Amino acid sequence: MDRGIPIFKNGVPGWAIKIILFSLILPTLVLFFLPFANINAAAGYYGSEPADIQFAVALFYAGYIAFYSLERRFFNFLAAKEYFIIFTMLELLTTLVCYLTNDLYILFPIRFFQGMLFSSTVNLSLSLMFTRLHSERAREISFSVFFGMLICILPFTNLVTADLIDSYNFNLVYKGALFSYLPCLCLIMLCMNNVRLNARFHLYKLDWQSFVFWSIMLTLLGYISIYGQEYYWLDDARIYYSVAAMIVSTLIYIVRQRGLKRPYLHLGIFRFRNFKFAAFLIFVLYICRFAVNITNSFFTGVLKLDPIHVGYINSCNLGGLIVGIIISGAMILQKKNIRFIWFPGFILLLAFHVIMFFLFATEANENNFYAPLFMQGIGVGMIMVPTIVYAISAVPVAIGPSATSICSTMGYVGFCVSAAIINFCELYEKSRHYNAFQDHLTKVDRFALHTLATRGTELLSKGLSLKQAGKGANKQLVGAVNQQIQIRFAMDYYEMMSMMLVATLLLIALFPYLNRTAVYLRSRRLVPA
Repeated sequence: MDRGIPIFKNGVPGWAIKIILFSLILPTLVLFFLPFANINAAAGYYGSEPADIQFAVALFYAGYIAFYSLERRFFNFLAAKEYFIIFTMLELLTTLVCYLTNDLYILFPIRFFQGMLFSSTVNLSLSLMFTRLHSERAREISFSVFFGMLICILPFTNLVTADLIDSYNFNLVYKGALFSYLPCLCLIMLCMNNVRLNARFHLYKLDWQSFVFWSIMLTLLGYISIYGQEYYWLDDARIYYSVAAMIVSTLIYIVRQRGLKRPYLHLGIFRFRNFKFAAFLIFVLYICRFAVNITNSFFTGVLKLDPIHVGYINSCNLGGLIVGIIISGAMILQKKNIRFIWFPGFILLLAFHVIMFFLFATEANENNFYAPLFMQGIGVGMIMVPTIVYAISAVPVAIGPSATSICSTMGYVGFCVSAAIINFCELYEKSRHYNAFQDHLTKVDRFALHTLATRGTELLSKGLSLKQAGKGANKQLVGAVNQQIQIRFAMDYYEMMSMMLVATLLLIALFPYLNRTAVYLRSRRLVPA
């Protein structure tokens, strides 16, 4: 990409260009994990289950990853201004549909299409944003900014939308996104020149077949992971045939890629040992990253915090992410040993899970959770970008885009596996602890009788009748048991995550090839995703 190309008109300052591009990216970023901002409110608005809301996020994620390799053809075909206008108009249209509908069968395909548009808009925006930077640093900074923004989406969305969702209907956020696109679109039309960043490459022989098979594989993976436990896995025909279809699509896709002169994704990247290890670390990182949802469930289900206060608490996590990204970006530019970046990051993640294990209780001061969430943010921020840079550095420059796509895919797989593990463990662990409590809480148990009598007396003193007080005491006891079950499940899950992180740290310490790859990007391509 030539820095001499007059992409923006003369007289437009650099700071204004960056603000315009960031403002254009922001609504699209918020749409990514928007359903997770308040999953119960979203489920209530669409008349669905929480699993359906999880699947809506997975579809957006799948669309983003599936379209990545095909998006470069459109990037080379259209001029930058045309590209922005077309895809922004499509984003406006899809956001308008999301605002007007509450039908899941309309929402699901729209979410997948929004993921495709997310890939296009973000790639071009960040490509333009860093054309003014020094070429040696622009690649690392562009990757740090994009993937840093990606991991900051969830706490940022919770923070900026909590008040709106709590006060109005869930779809009001889509209305806000609609209006936020319009000023940036007008500024783009006024400030940009109609120039090309690359030579025009016509859209003949588009490998849409690989895109279709890749999309089927990713979508079915999300469907199986999210709905598998609810439908009893392979005992249900829907999951059984979904697994069969995914396996068939995978085999066809692999055979097709081996026979193509220009494959959709170069499968040869899996011959590089360092790349495989980095992809594994991304997988582990995303499993740990989305375990923070259990902490949010603890805040709302046990401590009874409203979504607004949960968003405020998670702002500490957002601050930690930003700090971690800055630290890791500086260490990448200084070409530090990768072990010096990974070890502190994973140790902070381990410390977060261990501390939270001891903080889970029926009563707690919310101030105690600020430091652990800040530590978790720093850990994730320090690991994410260096790992992706390390993975891309481990393969030849020609197949670097495939390495980036696979890294994003491993993040998606980690997201799906995390959802599957949480759903499975939640059912199994809660059932196990419920049965354990049931063995003790009987009508002849002294502790249960004493608790019922105490709670009944308290309700009687507040003016309830004897019958109402008895029913109220039983209900309070059941609620207390459910809280204990949720706490025990969270402790068991975080204990399992801690053991996985210890094993990961041992692998990092013992892996003999870590220092054979320089942690810098050799490709001059500035597209970060």
